[in-house]
Amino acid sequence: MRGLSAPILAAVLCVVAAACAKKPPPPPPPTVTAATPLRMNIVDWDDYDGQFEAPDSVDVRPRVSGYLISVGFKDGDFVHKGQRLFKIDPRPYQAALDQAKGAEQHDVAALANANTQAARGKVLLAGHAVSQQAYDQLVANQRQAQADLASAQGAVRTNALNITFTDVTAPLSGRISDRRVSPGNLVTADTTVLTNIVSLDPIWFGFTGSEAMYLKYERANLAGTRISSRVRANPVEVRLQDESTYRWKGHMDFVDNGLDPSSGTVRARAVIDNPTHFLTPGMFGHLRLLGSGAYPALLIPDQATSTDQTREVVYVVGAGDKVLVREVKLGPLFGGLRVIRQGLGPDDRVIIEGVQRATPGVQVRVRMGRTPAPSTSIAPPPQGYTEPLPTGATAAPAA
Repeated sequence: MRGLSAPILAAVLCVVAAACAKKPPPPPPPTVTAATPLRMNIVDWDDYDGQFEAPDSVDVRPRVSGYLISVGFKDGDFVHKGQRLFKIDPRPYQAALDQAKGAEQHDVAALANANTQAARGKVLLAGHAVSQQAYDQLVANQRQAQADLASAQGAVRTNALNITFTDVTAPLSGRISDRRVSPGNLVTADTTVLTNIVSLDPIWFGFTGSEAMYLKYERANLAGTRISSRVRANPVEVRLQDESTYRWKGHMDFVDNGLDPSSGTVRARAVIDNPTHFLTPGMFGHLRLLGSGAYPALLIPDQATSTDQTREVVYVVGAGDKVLVREVKLGPLFGGLRVIRQGLGPDDRVIIEGVQRATPGVQVRVRMGRTPAPSTSIAPPPQGYTEPLPTGATAAPAA
């Protein structure tokens, strides 16, 4: 300031003081994106882990003993009922059949002779040419010959059956395992396991449920609100370990008659359609069982929910565009959307983007968005299913 005159110095000081007295302008309100909840009818599905099982599994054993001469399938093939799988050397059984047929012809001739003798004896007895004792012996010989012929005919049928048993055929249609015995080996009737066959379409899915699950469904059945008499069975859907959607369809067909006292669980089973035979016994999967009838619900993006200590909350824009906190009761998650059981209204503006900038009581600049549709869709429950809202695990929209 050296060299400045007093008036100029005074003016400069006044300008500096005025500049220092100005306050900085307030920051603009934060911008958030809000949307009203999506309103739609949904149904609840209860989730279970389980394993696929073959409805029928048969160890193929020979019905006659002998040496194996051929195999009629490739390991792992799909075989059909009645298809020949193995061939046992039939020659010993053919020889036994020929011998039995010879014995049958011998007994046919013996019976014919006994019939002739008995008829002649009857005439002689009428003329008192033979004694009653001699005639009775002729009749006894006739009956003995009849019995011998019946036994010989039975032996023929038995040996004829043994001939057919040398062809070991598939008792059911399904996927066959590998051969356990190679041609040239001796196999023993009803003992040697040749291979195994499992049926695949339909296929079973076995799982266990808790006592709470059992009670839930039983109470619904007693109340008459679960499934009407017009519905054949409760529908289920299954996804595999590497799948994101429940693409395999089926229905329940069995619940065990008691709970396991050691675990408090009950065994259950569903039948799943498997026309391509892709599903195989032993494979694991996730099943969801229809747990409710259709009911109206409000859904918001799951990322719009927050946890405040022990409470589940969402941030909404209230009057004057000020942020409010709403405590809510969350429902199941479906397709990236969260079902809100309580705490929200259909017209509430829920902050779906910029939640981290939302402070309760602070005014915000609102940009209205839209709650997206669920990323997954699923068929509605069957007609007649009217169970009231339970506490299910997975939600799906209904038509």
